[in-house]
Amino acid sequence: MTGLTVATIFGSPLATFLGQNLGWRNAYFAVSALGVLAFLALWTWIPRADALNGGPVLRELGALRRRSVWEMVAVASLGVASIFAVYTFIGPLVTDGASLGQGWVPIALGLFGAGMTIGNLLGGMLADKHPPRGLIVGFTSALVVLAVLATGGQSIWILMVGLFGVGATMMIAIPAIQVRLTQAAPDAPTLMGAINLAALNVANAIGAWAGARSIAAGHGLPSAVWAGFALTLLGLALFVAVSRAELKVGRTRTSIEIDRLA
Repeated sequence: MTGLTVATIFGSPLATFLGQNLGWRNAYFAVSALGVLAFLALWTWIPRADALNGGPVLRELGALRRRSVWEMVAVASLGVASIFAVYTFIGPLVTDGASLGQGWVPIALGLFGAGMTIGNLLGGMLADKHPPRGLIVGFTSALVVLAVLATGGQSIWILMVGLFGVGATMMIAIPAIQVRLTQAAPDAPTLMGAINLAALNVANAIGAWAGARSIAAGHGLPSAVWAGFALTLLGLALFVAVSRAELKVGRTRTSIEIDRLA
């Protein structure tokens, strides 16, 4: 995750800068060249080891029968969608919402990526100690930042700080989601890593779609942020409901075990 978030500090701003100054085709050529370099680096330096083969496919796929896995996929798909409801429209938020020049767009993207990187590191430490708390802290703090950004994003300072804050707060939750998925299916770690990224891609689609629909309905640019706010609120509410249900089931099982021992 750290590699992904660090890439957002440099990759998106650089591609945007190249697109603005050299044309979008050259930006894609640059991305292709970086892809070739990454492939060669992986081929050359990743050590060959049996551990990279993973576990039996059928055993991993068996984890998809567990309700707890799909509950966390739903939580991630809804809760993390707000980050993409904002990220998708950073350009218009900068140029149309805050009336800034195109040159501010790469800066805004870089600040967003810096927030994601710092949030990921904090979220990783929090997930090690208390995964549920990491998710609740991340989603709750993201709701606060989203509300501030939606109401005051016309100010350059609120916009830039808000973009940094959205990336940071949401990334605090994502390592906790990965831990919860692994706890739900410890026998399928490879699949759970892939499922987490799949859920984030679903969140990408949902967030961008919700923001676009809101803007297209004539509610203005800030409505995309509010759409993300609503999705994260739904994700948080679902996680709280799932956690309470799990706690109730755990108490029931403990009570049954005590009765058996008695």
